[in-house]
Amino acid sequence: MKTLQQIPILDLGAEVNELWDELNAALQRVLRATQFIMGPEVSELEQKVAHYLGVRHAIALNSGTDALIIGLRALGIGPGDEVITSPFTFFATAEAISLLGAKPVFVDIDPHSFNLNPDLLEAAITTKTRAIVPVHLYGHPAAMTAILELARRYNLKVLEDCAQSFGARYEGDPGESQRRPDLLHRHTGSLGDAGAYSFFPSKNLGAYGDGGLLVTSDDATAELARMLRAHGSRKKYYNELIGYNSRLDTLQAAILLVKLPHLERYNQARRAIAERYNQALADTPGLRTPALNPGHVFHQYTVRILNGRRNQVQQRLSELGIGTMVYYPTPLHRLPVYQNQGLHLPESERAAAEVLSLPIWPQMSQATQEVVVEALKKVLNG
Repeated sequence: MKTLQQIPILDLGAEVNELWDELNAALQRVLRATQFIMGPEVSELEQKVAHYLGVRHAIALNSGTDALIIGLRALGIGPGDEVITSPFTFFATAEAISLLGAKPVFVDIDPHSFNLNPDLLEAAITTKTRAIVPVHLYGHPAAMTAILELARRYNLKVLEDCAQSFGARYEGDPGESQRRPDLLHRHTGSLGDAGAYSFFPSKNLGAYGDGGLLVTSDDATAELARMLRAHGSRKKYYNELIGYNSRLDTLQAAILLVKLPHLERYNQARRAIAERYNQALADTPGLRTPALNPGHVFHQYTVRILNGRRNQVQQRLSELGIGTMVYYPTPLHRLPVYQNQGLHLPESERAAAEVLSLPIWPQMSQATQEVVVEALKKVLNG
């Protein structure tokens, strides 16, 4: 079997080459203006993103982690509170909760979406529960109808972790009658009280360095978040709170402004690649393909490798020049910092042992994809 020389899991060079002239011009403008901190590109990005997502406010920050921390704090989360979230996500989701002195309460995932299982949430609510942080993992929207109904019933805040779902739309949950038609077709991040995004370079809308964003339609939440990103001040040298230094660099805002108009096209390309993968890999023994739910933007295309073969398959693909990643090999409740909770969450543990993300990026050619498919089938059949 012929394999291309190293197929990465993500090729950012293809994007840079495609957008080179626009990127170069944008960076030159910022360099010549020399407004490197909170320059006009930052507020322009905030306005355009808020319009795109259908929210009143967008607050640009220096990382997705800060977006979670500032978002939770702006929603009133603090010491002694409990916050329900997923154990099958990047560490920052729970870390942000812990950094505020609150306790992350882990609830197991749905095996098909990899997101919080809404049927298990109510049993985790106590008198200390103050919020839910659903994660739209891999770009797949979480079960927001059930989550928001539960939050309303118990007076809980909802901060959506949209680090992997920029541009995803909520189209309802499989098998349910549409109890909340007002939620349909809306972007993730605009459904709860606030939404936290990452602009890490690999994301669907990624900067070329760290960056993040908090969105909300609540004026008070937005005002507090803006204060917190600037050392707790509304005006310079007049600090009202202990805050953070969490401003998005102007250069990164300029890059994101170049990329934002291409986002819909890029997300459609990702979905088309996912559909081709699913078709090509259908009924492959020892493998389970992801659900193609409407609204999913496939930040990652993640399959399950069954029968305990995931690590072996990943190693064999690497030898054939195919880049893959495991997001995530250890569920959060099994990490040293949280394992004292003594939880057994079988679906999260099973997913951590089986998931494997295959190469995907918007400019990925069908020929390149066919090489990946051929290699994976050969390894599984070997």
